Amino acid sequence: MDLLEWARNPWGQNIPIHIAWFLIWVAAIAGLLFLMVHATYIRYFAKARAFANTDSPVVAARIPEHVPRHSLAASMFTLLFTAFLPKVGFQFDWVTYHWIAGSVLTVSILFHIIHASVFMDFWSIWPDRIDLRDAGRRILRFVGKPAPPPDRFAKYPLENKLYHGAIIAAGLSSIVTGVFMMFRVRTIFFPRNPYLFSDMTWGLMYVLHGLAGVGLIALIMMHVYFGLRPEKRDITKSMIFGWMSRDFYLKEHDPARWPVEASASPSRSQGARTEGLTDAG
Repeated sequence: MDLLEWARNPWGQNIPIHIAWFLIWVAAIAGLLFLMVHATYIRYFAKARAFANTDSPVVAARIPEHVPRHSLAASMFTLLFTAFLPKVGFQFDWVTYHWIAGSVLTVSILFHIIHASVFMDFWSIWPDRIDLRDAGRRILRFVGKPAPPPDRFAKYPLENKLYHGAIIAAGLSSIVTGVFMMFRVRTIFFPRNPYLFSDMTWGLMYVLHGLAGVGLIALIMMHVYFGLRPEKRDITKSMIFGWMSRDFYLKEHDPARWPVEASASPSRSQGARTEGLTDAG
């Protein structure tokens, strides 16, 4: 069973034209299996989290009641639906909707990169030495070997950081290839030019675009699943409202690794709540 579909161009060259569409179901089933295995592990095997460090009452008292935490999924879902629904039997004029959704996603990603690089702590979403050390400790404790308890998380747990890296790889692959593929259709951005690249280059570009797309199917299934899990409810709420509670922050996060602005008075605390509700980043 070939993972790619091939065609012969007018010069007799055998070139890839896109991925085999059964990979859509492979990605969906793989995502579903992950959800089932993870839910079984959490239900029957996972132990309660234990952390090495705690905070003094003085530190806890300085944390605002609502801790601001930043968080476009609509364009991503539109892209996946317009890309893959025609391949599973739902026929409609999908090309225009697809490139419009891709344009919205591209602009939002560019905004996110600039905003995260200039106005936020760019490195907070990337794994650091403590994350890797604590991952080793968790593995040792899981298999029953002695190891110190891990520290509490920084702003983002390691699994969030790894997921972010996977989304960046798949998302940027689909965006970069998608921008070039727009030269093959009529859009408002630039003239149509299907001869910009050779047939082989176009084919490989379509393959990479398709692989990134099916990868995003599984990744988005995981994202929705974790967003609905009870133990992740506080994080999901923080993505909606822009803040998390002081109790959850102190339970899961280390103020030394993720310092937040202390509230000096009730009015200042109320200001932090308002900022958290209105701040999108």
